[in-house]
Amino acid sequence: MPKEFPHLGEHEYFVFPPVSEAGVEGVLAVGGNLSPGMLLSAYRQGVFPWYSPGDPILWWSPNPRFVLLPEDFHVSRSLRKAVRLSEFTVTFDTEFDSVVAACGETPRPGQRGTWITDEIMEGYGRLHRLGYAHSVEVWRSEDLVGGLYGVSLGACFFGESMFSRVTDASKVGFVFLMEFLVTNGCRLVDCQVYTEHLASFGADEIPRSEFLSLLAEALEAPDLPDSWYGLVPTGLEAIKLGP
Repeated sequence: MPKEFPHLGEHEYFVFPPVSEAGVEGVLAVGGNLSPGMLLSAYRQGVFPWYSPGDPILWWSPNPRFVLLPEDFHVSRSLRKAVRLSEFTVTFDTEFDSVVAACGETPRPGQRGTWITDEIMEGYGRLHRLGYAHSVEVWRSEDLVGGLYGVSLGACFFGESMFSRVTDASKVGFVFLMEFLVTNGCRLVDCQVYTEHLASFGADEIPRSEFLSLLAEALEAPDLPDSWYGLVPTGLEAIKLGP
């Protein structure tokens, strides 16, 4: 991909190389930009950006792919109790920029974390204002203590990053996100690469070819609402109780 590539609007499309050309670690292409059209084109083709500050943009399509299917999602009894008795308040789409910034400030040894650059914040901020990127905020009193953000297209949610400043904050936020996604017809949550944290909720690795088939089906479904503000669910009726 050329280093200087035209910035694309949300309805413009860029064709990435076939994902079969990705390297062993999953790198598919280098360069480009994080304009709305580039980011949305990437997600629709099973590709996402991940790179370190000062480096060119790297576009990834790992094999296997780490995903969470709504029917496999479960919450442990202890976390379910924590959710019901929680001192936290959960909101959607109220402090998107603050959530992304907090994710970038959270160190994660051995995991994606401080890769969130100013360019990432600006790119996903544009997607948020266009109605494609969304945030979950977890509050204790007036303090933002946890959250996560990602991109929604069709019946797929592409998770990007989460943070927690107190015990269980991000887990509680994720439970509320999944309740919302399940009740609104989500078919696929793309978790990208393995983490023990999300594996505990039922996420698993599948072959990239299977992921792309599931993604194609999910993208044929209608989009979720452009704004999630005020749409936080109040119950756990759609959530399976785990051991």
